[in-house]
Amino acid sequence: MAADLPRESTENLRFLVVEVESQISNLKAFIDNPTPFLARRIADRGGYTANLALRIQNSCAARLSEGVPVAGEQLALRSLSFIATQLERISECCRDALEQLPPLENIADTNRSALLSQLRRVRRGLRDLETAALRRDTQLALAIGRLDHKLERDYNMLRDQLTGQLRDGGPPEDLVSALFAAHTVRQMGSSLLRISESIISANLGQPINFERFQSLQAAVDDLSGIRSLRVAPVAQTRSGSAIAGLSDARSADSDYLAIYKDGQRGKLKEEKQGVKSWHAIYPGLAPRILSYRKRGESASLLIEHLPGLTFDKLLLNESENTVGNGLRLLGRTLRSVWKETRGERPVNAGFMRQLEQRLPDVYKIHPEFDQGASRLCELEVPAFRELVLRAGRRERKVNAPFSVYIHGDFNVDNIIYDPLERRINFIDLHRSRYMDYVQDVSVFMVSNYRLQILDAPVRQRLMGASLTLYNMAARFAKKQDDETFEWRLALGLARSFASSTRFILDKSMARRMLLRSRYLLELALATEKGAEAGFRLPIKEIFID
Repeated sequence: MAADLPRESTENLRFLVVEVESQISNLKAFIDNPTPFLARRIADRGGYTANLALRIQNSCAARLSEGVPVAGEQLALRSLSFIATQLERISECCRDALEQLPPLENIADTNRSALLSQLRRVRRGLRDLETAALRRDTQLALAIGRLDHKLERDYNMLRDQLTGQLRDGGPPEDLVSALFAAHTVRQMGSSLLRISESIISANLGQPINFERFQSLQAAVDDLSGIRSLRVAPVAQTRSGSAIAGLSDARSADSDYLAIYKDGQRGKLKEEKQGVKSWHAIYPGLAPRILSYRKRGESASLLIEHLPGLTFDKLLLNESENTVGNGLRLLGRTLRSVWKETRGERPVNAGFMRQLEQRLPDVYKIHPEFDQGASRLCELEVPAFRELVLRAGRRERKVNAPFSVYIHGDFNVDNIIYDPLERRINFIDLHRSRYMDYVQDVSVFMVSNYRLQILDAPVRQRLMGASLTLYNMAARFAKKQDDETFEWRLALGLARSFASSTRFILDKSMARRMLLRSRYLLELALATEKGAEAGFRLPIKEIFID
C-alpha cells in the first residue's frame, strides 16, 4: 500500500500509531500504579491524536480530489483514512476507560490483571498495524483482526468475575464502573477488526469483511493451480449476497477461474439445491458447484464461471443479429425445458399473494402510491390494495393446467448467452421449483421494461425482446391447450410491474409501472367469472411508452 500513498500520509500514520500505542502503555501503567501525572498524560493527548488523524484524512482527500490514476489506489487511500479514524477511536477509548475506572485499591488483583491482559493484546495489534498496512501484509492484518475475538473472550471472562463479585456482596458502584471500563477496552478490539478489514480490502481491491475473507480463503483452497489471487467484484444482489470473480493474478489469462458468492446461509443453501435440481432435471443449463462452505449464519459458494453475456448486456450492447440469435435460442431452450419437465398437476402461482407481501416495501419507497378509494363523478376508483385483494380471490380459482420446472427469478441478468458456443445458461437459481411457467415469462418481460434506458432505439429493442418471448410463450400455451394463459399473464405482469417499483427511484417511471399494473388488474377483474379463457392482453399497448 505504501507505494500508492502520499508520503505525508504514511509519515503521519507512523506518528499516530506511536502516539496511540503510547497512550495504551500509559493506561496500563495507570492501572498498575495510578498517579495524577499518568492520568493527565492520557487525558491531555486527545487533541494530538485528533490532529494527526485529521492530517491523514485531509491528505487522502486531497489526493482523491486530484483524480486517481493507479488502479486500486482509491481504495488504498480510503483505507488509510479509515485506519486513522479507528486509531482516533482507540485513543478515545483510552480516555473513556480512564474516566470509568473506579479507585483501583477497591478492585481485586485478578480483575486488574485481566484488564492489563486486554490492553497487552491491543498494544500487540498496534505494533503490527503499520507493517500490515504499508507492506500490504494480509496475513498480519488477519492476525490483527483475530485479536477482536480474543478480546471478546477476555472481556466475557472478566464480566463473569465482576458479576460474580456483585452477587457475593462486593461494592456495586466500583464493580459496575470496572465493568464499564472493561467493556470500553473491549471496544478497542472492534476498532482493530475494522482496521484489519480495511487493510485486507485495500489489498484485494474490493471491500470485504473479516468473516467473508476467511470464507473466501477456504473457497480458494478448493481451486487447484491458483498461485496468487485476484478478486474482481461482479455484482451485489438485492438480498445481500456479494459476487466476485476469482482469477490467478500471475497468469496472463484474464478469464475468471470461478465465481465466488457469499451471503445468508439459507439463501445460498437454496441456490445450491436449485443447481443440483437443474442438473438432475435438465442437465447443461446450470453452472457446476465447485464448493459450498458454511460458517455460522453465513455461507459461500464457489461456482463454475460461465463464458458469455448476461441478457441485459446482450440487449443493450450487441448487434441486431446477435440479439436475434440469442432470443431464438432462449425461446427454443424454454420450450424444451417446459416440455421435458411438464407435470400434470395443476398449480397456482399466487401472483397476488406475492404482491401483497411486497406492497409494504413498495409503499416505503413510494408512499404516494398508498392511496385509499376515491370517486370521479359517478365513477368509483378503488384503492390499489383493494384491487389486489379482489384479483387474489379470483386468482385462487384459476389454476395453470400443468406445472413445469421454472427458474423462479427470470430477470435478464440471470440468463447468460454465449454467442460463440450458441449456448444458454441460467444463474441465481435459489427460487427454482415446479410452478406455472407464466411466472418466468412475466418476470422476464418486466425486467426488460424496468431497465432505465432512455435512448429510443435501445428502448424499442428491449420492448421487442419482451414481445418476442410473449409470442413464443403464447404459441406454446396454445399447443398445450392452456386456455387461461393470457389471464394469468395479466396478473403476473401486474405483480411484476408493481413490485418492481420498490427498486425504482425515478418517480415518473415508477408511476408508469404502477399504472400499468393497475390497468392490468382492472382488465382481469372486468372479465366475467368463468370467461378467463376468452381474455386477451393488449400486449403492445402495455409495452410501448
